Amino acid sequence: MRNKTLIIGCGRLGNTLANNASAQGLEVIVVDRNPASFSKLDDTFSGYTFAADATDADELKEAGIDTVKEVIICTDDDNTNLFLAHLCAEIFQVPYVYVRFDDPDKGFLIGNSSIHAIYPFQLTLAAINKLREGGH
Repeated sequence: MRNKTLIIGCGRLGNTLANNASAQGLEVIVVDRNPASFSKLDDTFSGYTFAADATDADELKEAGIDTVKEVIICTDDDNTNLFLAHLCAEIFQVPYVYVRFDDPDKGFLIGNSSIHAIYPFQLTLAAINKLREGGH
């Protein structure tokens, strides 16, 4: 049964997402190459951590990718994120794949797939424009 959330990358964004999901009662698995990154998780984090190279399909299987309904990919490398997004969506058939790209031009590489891209650059631009429109 696919009922878990997998977060790949436990930097600032990944650990915040993991902590929030855990606080909401979701079953969370966090994968990061560096085991020290898990120290950023809250003491109340109730999910699982897995120190592994997520680009290795066998390691993703060991982490439990076959049990996840969604994957959030937020490593610090757009090319790694792109590869992982395709791996999770196409090979492992994860129903919901969310990926962060720092470079907005990466979006064309996911085409019309089921992968959902998030671009901090565009979110920041939209927020600033909204604030300007409000007279702030």
